[in-house]
Amino acid sequence: MRFSSPPKPDLCKAIFLDRDGVINHDPGDYTRSIEEFSILPTALEALRILAEKGYIFILITNQGGIAKGIYSHDAVHEIHNHLRNLCNENGTPLTDIYYSPHHEITGLSLSRKPGSMMVERAIARYNINPAESWMIGDKQRDLDCASVLGVQGVLIPTNGALIDYIHSLV
Repeated sequence: MRFSSPPKPDLCKAIFLDRDGVINHDPGDYTRSIEEFSILPTALEALRILAEKGYIFILITNQGGIAKGIYSHDAVHEIHNHLRNLCNENGTPLTDIYYSPHHEITGLSLSRKPGSMMVERAIARYNINPAESWMIGDKQRDLDCASVLGVQGVLIPTNGALIDYIHSLV
């Protein structure tokens, strides 16, 4: 008797997004709580335009404040649940969120950007085509974590208007 693998879904294209400074305002010293979390003015509109072009959205974020004891996993989950709700209401759901709670002062981790582990996991889990996908970040390490996998990057200024940078993606 021959066994066959179930068919894989077609490859999809994704926008990998850094969080602080790209989607929400980065105060410069960690977004510690939901009270400090505010969406940047053009972020949701930019996601709508990208969704219309068939992209899915994956959040890839370092949250080293956890390792430093500045805030907790629960605080990050609260912020991410709020962000998921905002994106769902916007018609641009986040397919998944990956975050690294590590920081180099407390130890090295392959999951922390510029390491590629978070992006690799998403590509494998969601059958993402790296050649048709993009990483958007406000630091070079954001782009580096995806470029080693063949994902192109767009570097924007911290707290910049995301909508001003998506023209090259659509």
